Amino acid sequence: MADDGTGSTPAKSSSFMVPERAKLHMALTVLQFAYAGNHVFVRAALDLGVSKLIFPVYRNLIAMLLLIPFAYVLEKKERPKMSLSFLMQFFVLGLIGITSNQGFYLLGLDNTTPTFTSAIENAIPATTFIMAVLFRFEHVNLSRRDGKAKVIGTVASVAGATLMTLYKGPTIYKPSTTTTLDQFSQLSSMGDVKEKNWTFGCICLIIHCLSWSGWIVLQAPVLKRYPARLAVTSYTCFFGLVQFLAIAAWVERDSTAWKIHSTAEFWDIFYAGAVSSGMAFAIQIWVIDKGGPVFVSLYFPLQTLLVALIASLLLGEEFYLGGIIGAVLIISGLYLVVWGKSLESKLAKENADVGQTSENPNTRSFGKSDLVDPLLPTSNK
Repeated sequence: MADDGTGSTPAKSSSFMVPERAKLHMALTVLQFAYAGNHVFVRAALDLGVSKLIFPVYRNLIAMLLLIPFAYVLEKKERPKMSLSFLMQFFVLGLIGITSNQGFYLLGLDNTTPTFTSAIENAIPATTFIMAVLFRFEHVNLSRRDGKAKVIGTVASVAGATLMTLYKGPTIYKPSTTTTLDQFSQLSSMGDVKEKNWTFGCICLIIHCLSWSGWIVLQAPVLKRYPARLAVTSYTCFFGLVQFLAIAAWVERDSTAWKIHSTAEFWDIFYAGAVSSGMAFAIQIWVIDKGGPVFVSLYFPLQTLLVALIASLLLGEEFYLGGIIGAVLIISGLYLVVWGKSLESKLAKENADVGQTSENPNTRSFGKSDLVDPLLPTSNK
């Protein structure tokens, strides 16, 4: 935009700009709505008989076809030259973030409920924090309040996830048939887990959470060397697709499993591929790059609330005592970790400001935005 020399034009245009923090909050709200719908749509697809091996093949195929054109057009100047090292890193991201993450998610969701699955995912920030410490991306100072809060929050989240796995408890809430919408009455049995293996489902969901956490942590060093976010996501989906194809070709012998038998199955698969993978992965990696992994975790409880309302209304899902207590522990632990990270970030920013004023004004900034990236390691230049 041209400047007439008075400076009035930039001031006028800036008044209509949305602050970056507001963009991040809006993006995270959309992301949680997408993930909330995913739990219900995927469970509906599984109960309609869609193969747990074929479903992720179609899901990641749709996501990859959606992401590749945007990655090619928008990131021409940002993509480094491809190398064997990058291909190996993308393969590992696909193995952990797609194959393991989605595979165990499907097994866990099939044996539990959408609300339970969403609730136990609130442990992801705690497991992410543990992995970040193990990989030395994160440091804990137990002599300070932020260090104590992060440790206590992590312990609470792990305890909540353990409780949800080992203790189901009595039914606390069971929606009556009159509260389930008549037009969705055929779906009411999808919230029933009486014939499922609850403990097996819980174990699969814990592995799913660990895989998701590992995926988030491992994306950090990859993005530093390969800053094209959409390309990273596209390559991840590609290798996940190849891995699922190999597994499905080896295990799934029924050729009819590859067919989509109804309109409902098509829309379930399309939603998972286009919204829960294509759109959601692009939003997630953008927010991780701008605000950090822990910032993403702030909105997980919103997803749990949305899933609980949808699943109770449409699927007739029952709520159990163990799940409710575990969810409270996990969410409480989540906010302790987030509070500890927020306090640590403020202290780090204050120290950096002091260093900038007393030393060289060209001292390294925290990142691309004013939001401190809490889990990504800072690089010394």
